[in-house]
Amino acid sequence: MKLLGQRLMARDFDRQVAEVQLRIAVMNGYTAIGIPVTEAVG
Repeated sequence: MKLLGQRLMARDFDRQVAEVQLRIAVMNGYTAIGIPVTEAVG
């Protein structure tokens, strides 16, 4: 999250909401990359 900055850059509330949603999407992408894929063997 630090790479994205700790403060919102947008001043308008609607743009702040969009900025937060974008940050959440990016963080979810990082989380998805880190989740191992397991497959049943046998």
